[in-house]
Amino acid sequence: MTKALIVYGTRYGAAASTSEEIAKVFRQEGLEVRVVNAKEEKVNNITDCDLVVVGSGILINKWTSEPEKFLKKFQKELTRKKVALFVCCGSASYATMAQPEVAAKAKRKYLEEKAVQYNLQPVALGFFGGVYNYNKEPWWAKKAMEAERPKIEAAYKETQPGVYDTRDWNAIRSWAKELAQKAK
Repeated sequence: MTKALIVYGTRYGAAASTSEEIAKVFRQEGLEVRVVNAKEEKVNNITDCDLVVVGSGILINKWTSEPEKFLKKFQKELTRKKVALFVCCGSASYATMAQPEVAAKAKRKYLEEKAVQYNLQPVALGFFGGVYNYNKEPWWAKKAMEAERPKIEAAYKETQPGVYDTRDWNAIRSWAKELAQKAK
């Protein structure tokens, strides 16, 4: 059976729930899956993994530190594995807000440049929307996002008061299904 490892870092939970959805699809496709929140659990060995998926939320143009540390720790081994990277970030939502150039620039920075940084040849790059939670954001983030909030409110439905999920779940499932096929 093909074994997959999904390692993620998250600040507000978008990368966590995205990882769980990817794992659900992998299981439906017959893969054995382990999902690891890199902040809570350390991975010591990836030898038996056929596919390694590493994901992160993005805040202030940066990956979370834990998946970044994972990539650094296993950089050499990952060059010999099937690897996929994904991010959950607000910049991905700009593709649907009539600013595809913003999304394209972010995808290049957060995924393509990350792969180059660690000398990886990913079999897939997942660029998914994020979750704007105006209830949890620090004051400086609220201030920075003030001008964008009306655009987000106009483009996306509130999933709960003050929370806007910009992810396309069908796109995530489709990406995961294609990735599972590549892993087999």
